[in-house]
Amino acid sequence: MTKAVRFHEHGGPEVLQIEDVNLGAPGPGEILIRQSSAGVNFRDIYRRTGQHVVKAFPASLGTEGAGVVAAVGEGVTRFRVGERVAAAGVPDGAFAEERIVPERLVVALPDDISFETAAAMMIRGMTARVLIKRTYPVKPGDTILVHAAAGGVGLIMCQWARHLGATVIGTVGSDEKAALAAANGCHHVIVYSREDFQARVADITGGAGVQAVYDSVGKTTFEGSLNCLAPLGVLAQFGESSGDPPPIAPRRLGPLGSIFLTHPSLPNYHLKPGDMEASANDLFDVVSKGIVRIHIGARYGMEDLAEAQVEMAARRTTGSIVLSI
Repeated sequence: MTKAVRFHEHGGPEVLQIEDVNLGAPGPGEILIRQSSAGVNFRDIYRRTGQHVVKAFPASLGTEGAGVVAAVGEGVTRFRVGERVAAAGVPDGAFAEERIVPERLVVALPDDISFETAAAMMIRGMTARVLIKRTYPVKPGDTILVHAAAGGVGLIMCQWARHLGATVIGTVGSDEKAALAAANGCHHVIVYSREDFQARVADITGGAGVQAVYDSVGKTTFEGSLNCLAPLGVLAQFGESSGDPPPIAPRRLGPLGSIFLTHPSLPNYHLKPGDMEASANDLFDVVSKGIVRIHIGARYGMEDLAEAQVEMAARRTTGSIVLSI
């Protein structure tokens, strides 16, 4: 038996329970991981509240974690018992002492990266990577806008994009977060609670706009994000912490500069064998070299997951949130 966070109905944080679960042995192509740390994401909140589909109850939570291989199923050849690993992706179940994961979602963890750091950055870091290297490949001389620049994805993206030669503009909700963003790659930080970010972007770029906007906020920033783009620019709308943006007619994109609108989803960038390993190894490389520093804003135990989600939903957190298992 293993202890795991589960919920039996959609609702508030109070529906979360720690229960004893019998996972059984890993099946063909599966790995049993004894976990040390897990990362908390907005997706976990969406799943708990019903914004993301849950096929059946009781349901599990958590998509990223790190630990050691406890057992392997038939046909698993890339990993052995006792090896340090990190995993990211569905099926959910990272908020547990042990978790069974398909081999394709597991990567070997370098010795110089701790379990906690890995859990804090797997999804956030690989998301940042695909956004700035594949959704819109950032080039030297580009200017980009990153919303929620003091969040887990934002802090990683700002550092990485600056290293790639971009001028980075970030938006945040407070002076404290502004200082954090400025210390982690942002050339210009806009406190959107008292500044019009669209006007500030126009001022910073001399009216030229930015080549890409990376937006995880959604409803409250969407129109301004569209208007910040240079001709042929890309709006990567990858999250909706403030709610879904309103529908938009495709013909609007032409007068705005023939801009592009996309909603990147990490699994779609990891469809081919080796895709996820390439993403993870690229991430591990920049972290190991100190190009990207992983900021852990708060640490909780499994029993405190409800509190962690309340703080995250209220936007009182910065960087990555991790659970100690």
